[in-house]
Amino acid sequence: MANPDHYLITCEHGGNRIPPRYRPLFAGLEPLLKTHRGYDPGALALAEAMSRALNAPLFASTTSRLLIDLNRSLSHPHLYSEATRSTPLTTRRAILEKVYLPFRNQVETAIAAAIARGSRVIHLSAHSFTPELDGTIRNADIGLLYDPARGGELEMCRCWQRRIKAMAPRLKVRRNYPYTGTSDGFTAYLRRRFPAESYIGIEVEINQKHVFRGGQAWDALQGVVIEALRQTIAAPTAFMAPPRNRACRR
Repeated sequence: MANPDHYLITCEHGGNRIPPRYRPLFAGLEPLLKTHRGYDPGALALAEAMSRALNAPLFASTTSRLLIDLNRSLSHPHLYSEATRSTPLTTRRAILEKVYLPFRNQVETAIAAAIARGSRVIHLSAHSFTPELDGTIRNADIGLLYDPARGGELEMCRCWQRRIKAMAPRLKVRRNYPYTGTSDGFTAYLRRRFPAESYIGIEVEINQKHVFRGGQAWDALQGVVIEALRQTIAAPTAFMAPPRNRACRR
């Protein structure tokens, strides 16, 4: 009998903390740390809620993405921000070794260990997005990002989307929006490390307008996302590749 799926939650942009030794680099940039550039408001709360609901390990960072972005590859031009990219190479290497590599390596090692035990890993990465960017209103409440070439990821996101809509018809749930699931990111990197039959990587994006609204409405949205996820997981032959295996017909 096959081992059960192993669920794993990450939150790469959970906070806007800057370690004391690097705070001088952010002199005059303190207000920026409080914006969506500094972190993903609400992402850590969602990650913690998913971790509790699934009894899944959580790997979260509360260090600001403006120090180094844990969701970027080493070659990405925005791996470091305007506060850090012009610092001496020794400083950037120290940030890489103390912040970036420990987080990424810990997650990758955990995934590899679960796969070695015979499980398929379902990796859910929690994020949030600003309601407006460069004058453009983001037309979604929830985004589910995935690689459409991977049948398991495609089917899981289709199923999750349908179940959210069934529970909360007013919520606009879009797939591969406001970003594409194949853009540079941690899940994209991990797909190159692990085959489709062993690894599913989904980024969950929440519109920050719901986070800022707070209160019962924000709690309710998290509840819908998680309950729809539970139903998706419980579906017979849940999100099995190839995509012709439709597990979420309603």
